[in-house]
Amino acid sequence: MKTVRLRPGRERSLQRRHPWVFEGGIERGKADAGETVRVEASDGRFLAWAAYSPASAIRLRAWSFEESERIDASLFRRRIAKAVEARMRLGIDSDALRLVHGEADGLPGLVVDRYADVLCVQFGAAGVERWKGAIVDALAAECGSHRIYERSDASVRGLEGLEPCTGWLLGDGGTDVQIREHAWRFTVDVAHGHKTGFYLDQRDNRRRFAGLVRQLRLRRVLNAYSYTGGFSVAALAGGAEHVTSVDSSGPALERAVEHVARNGHAAERHEARDADVNRTLREAVSRAERWDAIVLDPPKLAPTSAHAERAARAYKDINRLALAALAPGGLLLTFSCSGGVGVELFHKIVAGAAIDAGVDGAIVERLGAAPDHPMTLLFPEGEYLKGLAIVRT
Repeated sequence: MKTVRLRPGRERSLQRRHPWVFEGGIERGKADAGETVRVEASDGRFLAWAAYSPASAIRLRAWSFEESERIDASLFRRRIAKAVEARMRLGIDSDALRLVHGEADGLPGLVVDRYADVLCVQFGAAGVERWKGAIVDALAAECGSHRIYERSDASVRGLEGLEPCTGWLLGDGGTDVQIREHAWRFTVDVAHGHKTGFYLDQRDNRRRFAGLVRQLRLRRVLNAYSYTGGFSVAALAGGAEHVTSVDSSGPALERAVEHVARNGHAAERHEARDADVNRTLREAVSRAERWDAIVLDPPKLAPTSAHAERAARAYKDINRLALAALAPGGLLLTFSCSGGVGVELFHKIVAGAAIDAGVDGAIVERLGAAPDHPMTLLFPEGEYLKGLAIVRT
């Protein structure tokens, strides 16, 4: 087993059982991509077994902090079994859920989502890429699945020096899958949809939005960055009279229209608008058009803290426009899925947007990812999705 030794004082994160070591923390030692190495403190003390990634700024991702533990196929099967069991205890009202959530499940870089009878898998780091065969075998055994599709095409693969990789790892057939979420029905294209096909992390927020629309009697709703219309269906289920879904993807909007019909809502209650969100909001403000509720769920704008300043300007601009386009007493559901923008910073950004818009609002609820996307005590970076439910006063 190859050994990597850290610089003096750089062992503290591993001693706190945080799984990452950055390039600057390494004194000496290297290995092949994804190879398991013994990580030692500067004085030679054992710290962890970790996957080595020569191309990444995150040079080490820890598998285990127990010196006696073997990093082999049985470890991956145990970790996957534990993750799946934890999800089963949650009692999630859906046949689509996240089964493995990377570092939070002791499997750095691995994401596994279940869509009915299909597992969709992302290998986002060199370590899990090296163990791909063992992981697929473990998933098939522990989940009883005969259809596993790979969606390792996220940009993070490039940071690991890995090429995009997609396609069936087990089984074959069509990549469109019907799923159930609460009382709703959606379809997911695991081959071409965003992320692994659907925003499973927003599952509980969609249900909560339906409740708020009903409770506050919100009639006209704008779902910005609507993708395939999850929040649009929720708004209609909550009693909204009319919902406008805005997105720049024609195929996503076509699916949103289909989802509205699939869930029993009249076509005239929904408009799918292929347009830029910023332009749509600016035009609405200029002609004094107002909505009773607006959902802002933009794509990731700051993958790391290095991108936070630029992303903050973009988040502030769209929230300023949304607050200005919101009727008094209306509801803004605003989100950031950027890991580089923390909860406090996001609050400050939205507060600054309100000042620039000349409005005030009351935060009635803070929102996050569904519980099958856990944030652990020892890996706070897992809190990537944060949201605010704001009533304009």
